[in-house]
Amino acid sequence: MAFIRKGQIEKIDKKVFLATATMHGEEMKYIQEAYDTNWMTTVGKNIDESEAMICSKVGCDYAVGLASGTSALHMAVKLAGIDLYGQPSVGHGAIEGKRVFCTDMTFDATVNPIVYEGGIPVFIDTEYDTWNMDPVALEKAFEIYPEVKLVMLANLYGTPAKLSEIKRICDDHGAILIEDAAESLGASYKGKQTGTFGKYNCISFNGNKIITGSSGGMLLTGSKAAAEKVRKWSTQAREAAPWYQHEELGYNYRMSNVIAGVIRGQIPYLEEHIALKKAIYERYKEGLKGLPVSMNPFDEANSEPNFWLSCLIVDKDAMCRQVRNDREAIYIPETGKSCPTEILEAIVSVNAEGRPIWKPMHMQPIYRMNAFVTKNGNGRAMTNAYIAGEATDVGADIFDRGLCLPSDNKMTIKQQEVVIETIRACFE
Repeated sequence: MAFIRKGQIEKIDKKVFLATATMHGEEMKYIQEAYDTNWMTTVGKNIDESEAMICSKVGCDYAVGLASGTSALHMAVKLAGIDLYGQPSVGHGAIEGKRVFCTDMTFDATVNPIVYEGGIPVFIDTEYDTWNMDPVALEKAFEIYPEVKLVMLANLYGTPAKLSEIKRICDDHGAILIEDAAESLGASYKGKQTGTFGKYNCISFNGNKIITGSSGGMLLTGSKAAAEKVRKWSTQAREAAPWYQHEELGYNYRMSNVIAGVIRGQIPYLEEHIALKKAIYERYKEGLKGLPVSMNPFDEANSEPNFWLSCLIVDKDAMCRQVRNDREAIYIPETGKSCPTEILEAIVSVNAEGRPIWKPMHMQPIYRMNAFVTKNGNGRAMTNAYIAGEATDVGADIFDRGLCLPSDNKMTIKQQEVVIETIRACFE
């Protein structure tokens, strides 16, 4: 159906992706250095330099290069659990049987490390202001579950949450904050870089991130002891002995010196990448004026996103009928109205790539039985009412009406104009 409306729009010759790596050539120099010096393992100058460069950029004391952002999150959860509950016995996670408050509208990599360590995620609803964890809902969650001592927060699509407020709430309740800044490297809140608000913080260099190594991540902390512990755990927890001595559980999580070479070459271009991403966001904002849509919001008075992904949300009264199950979506076209499913199909038809908003964790089959808290209390009751068409929770509403737009740094202005024209045609 989408093709009928958009049939007159000329397709983009070369496909525009959602977000891909933007390379500059410096990366190859450091990869070659690793090759020439034969440091092809999980130690080497590239790792040391990339860790030091991130500390300088972000303003943290210690950074530990790891295989992925997910492994960094796992190590953060393990550290926090031992801080709170002591060293677990063999075969048990560091937060075994403990509830953990967690961002609801996020990629599941934010949540899974909690489960790796035996924890029980409790999902905190989203706010419209930033599309991040709602501080009011977090405070409500502490009223319901006062025993909780760990909070996992993610900054969605490069936009900082209300970090100072959330940090204050955690401090008031004696809880440790872990900041998942995988998507927000280079973003700041009240002049302070994301990735520094938690006791333990994590960033990602996955292939589509604003700085990439094709893979890789880092744990960021102000604690030398914590950094040293993660370096040990991430290399199979080898003890200082002349043979392979192991006294606690270890992991094969350390970053490769080759991957670190890519990251080392990318880091100097962080500000340039952010500027390109911001320009994309601003062009969408200007080009979509007059339509019943708005761009993903941020706290303009206090935050500066890295604009990793540009997103939009359709006004409620401009939504055509759309139905989704766990695998499929359908819609009925309607003059003057549209929906994410139609817009995404239309974008694909002109050779570009968009994506639905992260489906909230409380709606995912794997986590549907977990507790979910909104600012009004019992989120499960709210979700059931939303399904019945009587009420809403914020995360479900944004998922229903929102989508991610093509946001690749290498997209030309002309290509972006085609995407904008395509979106506008959906509302004709």
